[in-house]
Amino acid sequence: INIIDTPGHVDFTVEVERSLKVLDGAVVVFCAVGGVQPQSETVWRQAEKYKVPRIAFINKMDRTGANFAGVLEQMQSRLGAKPLALQIPIGAEAGFSGIVDLITMKAIIYKSGEGDEIEYEIKDIPEEAKKTASDYRHKLIEKLGEADETVMERYIHEKGVYPDEIRSFIRKETIEGKIIPVLLGASFKNKGIQPL
Repeated sequence: INIIDTPGHVDFTVEVERSLKVLDGAVVVFCAVGGVQPQSETVWRQAEKYKVPRIAFINKMDRTGANFAGVLEQMQSRLGAKPLALQIPIGAEAGFSGIVDLITMKAIIYKSGEGDEIEYEIKDIPEEAKKTASDYRHKLIEKLGEADETVMERYIHEKGVYPDEIRSFIRKETIEGKIIPVLLGASFKNKGIQPL
């Protein structure tokens, strides 16, 4: 795997476009506070032009003013994207303590510390996040059901939809450019990087 880190500044638009021509995929990083910036729109249009499959990562969830749902909405309204949340935050700003994985319906709770040595536990979803997690999970399965009716029938009849099936669907739809999987975290503190 070769990773190319492209600059975000408008002065480097030509260099970014040059690199997009050779990429198999991209991780587009959005700020949880600033959302979709004008330069993000430019790079997004370039990626559309070259049909580069994308994953979005909403960063800086620990910053004051972090708004996960707001960035998802901006991705739809300003970029015309079809974001599909694979995770939701547990807390935000100074209270950002973990992530709910909507595929496995488990919580990743970060212990104290930051950087390379950060520790985390995989636990049941905290009570305060269960309702939101359930709503977002339903949206995820609905999207899955649009591609495969048998999956929706199994979900409706409570027969279960398995994580491997969900991942397979997400991969296929992402490569085809039909969805943008969205993950989140606070990279400076190494939170949310492991699942990404």
